[in-house]
Amino acid sequence: MIGLFDPLFWMLVGPAVLLGVIAQIWVRFAFARAQRVVAPLSGAETAEAILRAAGIQDVDIRPVEGFLADHYDPQNKVIRLSPEVFASRSVAAMGIAAHEAGHALQHAERYAPLSIRNAAVGIASLGSNSGILLFILGLILSLPVLMWLGLVLFSGVVFFQLVNLPVEFNASARAKALLARMGLVDPRSQRLVNSVLTAAALTYVAATLQAVMTLVYYVMLARGQDREA
Repeated sequence: MIGLFDPLFWMLVGPAVLLGVIAQIWVRFAFARAQRVVAPLSGAETAEAILRAAGIQDVDIRPVEGFLADHYDPQNKVIRLSPEVFASRSVAAMGIAAHEAGHALQHAERYAPLSIRNAAVGIASLGSNSGILLFILGLILSLPVLMWLGLVLFSGVVFFQLVNLPVEFNASARAKALLARMGLVDPRSQRLVNSVLTAAALTYVAATLQAVMTLVYYVMLARGQDREA
């Protein structure tokens, strides 16, 4: 048995999946609580204020559909904010917007981990789509070369997730510091922002652990196949 039908898979990957579920629940709870607290600026206005204070004039701020689909697009230099963040004057919206503005500041400063992450996007996409497929095909056909090629490709996903962690943690740290420095949050609001961003960071930790343990699982299968050959 392999993958979802293998108890070993769930022993290795299951805890990371559970952590991801807990993190998603925490994000929704923390965001909903912080969303009830009125803020002086909307999410879009917060991002604009941070960019203006940093002297960044070539980054646009646009709405995007999808619940908490907020992200920074480095290729087009656009901060895309979800409906819950873009026009909302809440502490939750300010925190999320400040985080995405933090990514724009990273880009402007040529923050090394962000540059590495951006360069790894294509490799991670290829590995995610093709890595495990090649591995399973190699396993079925008893072709170790194909199996290990699949694992090398999937390693790109793991590398992307690992380098993504410092990028996200740094953006959150910037957001917290910027909001406090600009006087946009009081102590209570700061705690709510911290809760939202910490919960969001936990989702990245869970995704990284899931990728790492999935790779460990398939390496174990490949080594077992090699011993049987």
